[in-house]
Amino acid sequence: MRISVFGLGYVGSVSAACLAARGHQVIGIDVNPDKVALIASGKAPVVEERIGELTAEMVESGALRATTDVAAAIAESEVSLVCVGTPSAPNGSLSTDHLERVAEQIGVALGARGPQEPRHTVVFRSTMLPGTCEDLLIPILAKASQRTPGVDFGVAVNPEFLREGTSVRDFYEPPKTVIGQFDELSGDTVAALYEDLPGEVFRVPLSVAEMTKYADNSFHALKIGFANELGAVCRALGLDSHQVMEIFLADRKLNVSPAYLRPGFAFGGSCLPKDLRGLVYAARRADVAVPILSHVLSSNEEHLRRAFDLITLPGKRRIGLFGLSFKPGTDDLRESPLVELAERLLGKGYDLRIYDANVTLSRLMGANRAYIEGRLPHLGELLTNSADDVLAHAEVCVVGCKDPDVLRVLGDAGPDRTIVDLIRLPDAALRRDRPGYVGLGW
Repeated sequence: MRISVFGLGYVGSVSAACLAARGHQVIGIDVNPDKVALIASGKAPVVEERIGELTAEMVESGALRATTDVAAAIAESEVSLVCVGTPSAPNGSLSTDHLERVAEQIGVALGARGPQEPRHTVVFRSTMLPGTCEDLLIPILAKASQRTPGVDFGVAVNPEFLREGTSVRDFYEPPKTVIGQFDELSGDTVAALYEDLPGEVFRVPLSVAEMTKYADNSFHALKIGFANELGAVCRALGLDSHQVMEIFLADRKLNVSPAYLRPGFAFGGSCLPKDLRGLVYAARRADVAVPILSHVLSSNEEHLRRAFDLITLPGKRRIGLFGLSFKPGTDDLRESPLVELAERLLGKGYDLRIYDANVTLSRLMGANRAYIEGRLPHLGELLTNSADDVLAHAEVCVVGCKDPDVLRVLGDAGPDRTIVDLIRLPDAALRRDRPGYVGLGW
């Protein structure tokens, strides 16, 4: 394919050279004439492993060149890959100035193309917040070109997952390829650029693609912060943090895995809250500040408050709670967020009924029974062994488990009932657009 790459920084120069090496004809465009001159002379504008040799080789072969002329580049290409910067403003907001300027330039160039020209696809590779492409950039392209997106030209979002220092290697061995497509043909065009590269390919709506980069980078930052805080605590306690983390990382079932990484309800139980409190206390005693670890419980509390607000928002008084234990398949109620939710609803005067197939008051024993007697002393009056009875009572159904009986009765719930889904029901994707359904984080 014939590709124009806008912005010759790390992402742009690496993408341009690597695409040229894959057999495409690539034109790099940048407002900085020095970067253009470097490419023209066979030199990379950035210092990066392998990029210098690759750039020289591609320029010499004629597969890669550079210009400052936007109109000429668009006229000679089928795809535009936009890799310009989106720096932070002092208040933390994202600057889209470069994106807007390039979108307008591309739009003007598209408008100057003849009606017989093949369809051009504009692909945004820059990091941008969800909604930026659809709400800001596509309207700019459409206005500047006087053309219809998805008909006269294609649009896609294609976030990059390149690490500085290993970006050439990462281009050829991506962990995944994400394509946000305005229409099917736009997605096909982008997919063809990366054909035969390893990693799963995700073709998703534009805003989902935009969000994936933020999900990745936020989690990477969180992992680094977590490891560093744990290291500080270990050092204060005289432990080898790397030895501790080697053991942690060896667990590929729970620790380094998809476990616990699906949005749902708050965590609870007899271990996580207690052990977090214990570790933070140990850090304080050792005079070690651990802002990430010390705010995990407050983050969990905020998520519980979110759920309470969604339940009470409709202003209805009769609440049916499906699920009470902290985890499916157990009757352990200790520090269950559902117990906390029930306690708050009762405290505010809501008329509550509860169904949990695993919880029978007469079978609760020891610390488990003592805990619930302290938090919900009248549980016997609230608990029923019939999911149908809870549904019949409820104006608002709060779903905290996927028990077969619960799924069955919710299938019969009419539009007059509000369903607040805390665990993402199996048919949540179908329910999302129905009146009365509310997902906690989806």
